[in-house]
Amino acid sequence: MQFFDRLLLENRAWADDMKASDPEIFQRLHQGQSPAALWIGCCDSRVPAEQICNAKPGELFIHRNIANLVHEEDANVSSVLEYAINALKVDHIIVCGHRGCGGIQATVSGGDALQALPYVDRHLGQVKRLVAERRPELETFAALSEQVDHVVELNVSAQVERLSGMRLVTDSWRERRAPSLHGWVYDLASGLLEEVCRRDPDGMEAEPAQQSWLRAAAG
Repeated sequence: MQFFDRLLLENRAWADDMKASDPEIFQRLHQGQSPAALWIGCCDSRVPAEQICNAKPGELFIHRNIANLVHEEDANVSSVLEYAINALKVDHIIVCGHRGCGGIQATVSGGDALQALPYVDRHLGQVKRLVAERRPELETFAALSEQVDHVVELNVSAQVERLSGMRLVTDSWRERRAPSLHGWVYDLASGLLEEVCRRDPDGMEAEPAQQSWLRAAAG
């Protein structure tokens, strides 16, 4: 059986299972959406947002790009933010990175890895700046994998910081005291999510006390 044929069959099986457990689910979803959160995650196929959170259809509004970045000049991410904040009125925005991120590894390791991928290379510009700023800090880690995972955490914090300064977010904070911003990291080896940072609508950043060193300025 071809891969795409299997996907179509699996879709039918999934739809049947969903209707068996909740006969009206698709009728409700057809009426509209009211997700509680916008998820900004990485495109990596191993990090499916709804599955790792055990979320139901309609609970997450999802945007994914390589290395889960926020670019103010990117019409794609800006339109997603605008719709999530102003139309859907989400209460939370989650930026989720993941350990072992290939885009971040290519940036940290340098070399020729990105030369054949000019669009990816350009997209990762802000990660390059972050790595350059933190190079002395990264050299304290012996293994490349440790450096990569550290930058994954720094990058998530940087994206939350960047979001907190965007007018779409600050205007919403003044108007309705939402959304809260959350920085998470997904561990591929364990399947678990970890909180890195959080910024609430009052402008005060809240972080797990044991991980306060993870704060990073937006690059």
